[in-house]
Amino acid sequence: MRRALVAILALAVWLMTPMERNAAKFESAVREAGNPRDQVERMLRAGIVLQPRQLVASAMARLCDADGGPTEVAYGGARGGGKSHWAIAQLTDDCQRYPGLKCLLLRKVGKANRENFQDLRTKILPGLRTNYNKTEGTLTFANGSVIKTGHFQNDRDIDAYLGLEYDVILIEEATTLTKSKVDDVLSCLRTSKPLWRPRAYFTTNPGNVGHAWFKARFIEPWRRGGESATRFVQATVNDNRFVNREYRGRLEGLTGWKRRAWLLGDWDIAAGQYYTTWRHGTHVRPDIGYGFAEPDWRVWLSLDYGFAHYTAAYLFTVDGDGTVYILDEHAQRGWLVDAHCEAITAMLERNRIARHRVETILAGGDVFKRESDGERVADDYERNGFRLERANMSRVDGAAEFLRRLGDVDRTPPLRPSLYISDHCSGLIDCIPGLMHDPRRGEDVKKVDCDDDGFGGDDYYDGARYGLMHVAQPAGSWGSSPIDDDWRG
Repeated sequence: MRRALVAILALAVWLMTPMERNAAKFESAVREAGNPRDQVERMLRAGIVLQPRQLVASAMARLCDADGGPTEVAYGGARGGGKSHWAIAQLTDDCQRYPGLKCLLLRKVGKANRENFQDLRTKILPGLRTNYNKTEGTLTFANGSVIKTGHFQNDRDIDAYLGLEYDVILIEEATTLTKSKVDDVLSCLRTSKPLWRPRAYFTTNPGNVGHAWFKARFIEPWRRGGESATRFVQATVNDNRFVNREYRGRLEGLTGWKRRAWLLGDWDIAAGQYYTTWRHGTHVRPDIGYGFAEPDWRVWLSLDYGFAHYTAAYLFTVDGDGTVYILDEHAQRGWLVDAHCEAITAMLERNRIARHRVETILAGGDVFKRESDGERVADDYERNGFRLERANMSRVDGAAEFLRRLGDVDRTPPLRPSLYISDHCSGLIDCIPGLMHDPRRGEDVKKVDCDDDGFGGDDYYDGARYGLMHVAQPAGSWGSSPIDDDWRG
């Protein structure tokens, strides 16, 4: 009976015309994406037919209508994924359904933006009557909604749009802007219109100056399944059947970081990347939960101290086969030592690590320098019950040890990693793929400070590097526990 039913369905599909088959595929994609009926019907009347990943992004955009829904939707990844086509189609959907909307479309380099917009407008909106003012770069709809095209050559150009009010803002090539400038633009995202929630859309590829903030804002919540104010939809050239064969071939012919970033949309890659063997799906282990370390495994801590910069502390263990696991992370800036010690204590408790099990607490040299009053930061830690030891601070040796332990899963045969990181260590996980070669010393990782908003920098890496260099130290050579169980008195 089942075989007969399958045969009947196969025959029915075969008898359908190509147009009918395409319509059936489109209807299936709409159901899977969850697009509202009015959204699809309005786009079809305008001559807009989105592809499956674009439909998903537009469904996410409609979630912005609901109280508590997202306010920012990003679509991107690899090149050739149909980002600009989706972006203009989504602005059109918003403008058609709500009269009098004022939308800002920003793209790097004004000439490219207006030429691109004029070209896409003709292709995307064949069935919609609009008025395009080429001189002003504005597209006006019959209901009074307007899309204003803006441009930026660099961050300074963004200032021209500040102080105005926009109901919707779309930033294309978002990673070409710093976080501070994007936040400046979004300060203009507000409305006095009833029943309309302001929202921002973004399209971009991996890399460039805004890679770190975009990854932290969109990619990491998406990976963790913890999106709230944001939604991200990943797309590659394989999601765009209208890309010509020659362009696809050029992308497939790329090598190194460009292939991973532009063809695969890999957010863990960048030009000059030091740890090219880092693979998020391999090295990040969500199964490394609290209580992961077995009772007979060695356990130790490491930290890189900072006040204006981050203090980043890590909890390590190693199994009987020599595989190292970074169990947990504490990272904050602007905190006093007392607060850090309380947080580290809490980290041990949630990982069910008794204080006497900790072999050592390794720290960078800064904590051992004496200030003008003769005191050291290390003394503050010791007064809180944490005795710090000087870490092996060789940057070159530490970089080599990190690289060795990451292995190389793409090699034939694969080289198995001997280092895994819990997904609790979000700062370190975000930091590692962004580390660059030092152009003056190729075997070293380039030293980078975080920006004013706390993005970027290598504090997380330094804190973990100190701990990783300890793993070859024989167990028991540190004497008694460096944590005083009775320090609270």
